[in-house]
Amino acid sequence: MIQRNKAEDRLIAALYAQGGETSDFDLNPDTKLPENRVLKPAAVLVAFHEDGRLLLTKRSARLKHHPGQIAFPGGKVEQGETLVDAALREAQEEVGLDPSQVSVLGTLPSHETVTSYVVTPVVSMIRGDWTPVPELGEVEEVFTVPFDHIANRTNYRIEGRRWQGRRRYYFTAPYGPYYIWGATARMLRGLAERLCD
Repeated sequence: MIQRNKAEDRLIAALYAQGGETSDFDLNPDTKLPENRVLKPAAVLVAFHEDGRLLLTKRSARLKHHPGQIAFPGGKVEQGETLVDAALREAQEEVGLDPSQVSVLGTLPSHETVTSYVVTPVVSMIRGDWTPVPELGEVEEVFTVPFDHIANRTNYRIEGRRWQGRRRYYFTAPYGPYYIWGATARMLRGLAERLCD
């Protein structure tokens, strides 16, 4: 029988807490979105190890989209896949995480991105020892962040920069040398809000 830890208990409770969908536009309510936009489904694996540390990746600087950014393993949903299937497949491809070592706890509400994806965070626990194997060309580094860092709402700041001719605001949650921001930080902030309830 698998024994649960305190972080896992808090995550399970958070999955049932109040809170709706999030988006890259939460801090920019005056953004005019096209009425006929088509959102593509995607899923990310928000995976915590049994010791409570959250798995994150640093994307390769050579990638065309989001180079060098901090991200969860994940990507678009292929035809015939469920959201969970997609998150597990992408994690196996990107960081070598065997799906048999993953216990899925549930999903958080979806997050709309500026790139027209609707991303579902799949919250899970990694069981047992595991050595990451970054996918060459896509993942520059695999690292972890302590549960207490992402669960503490005071670690999140609002910053802004010029984007498409206007000032755009977004959440950040820096950790050591890692600048966690944008969609990843917003999804984590949504989880932190639920963990604090």
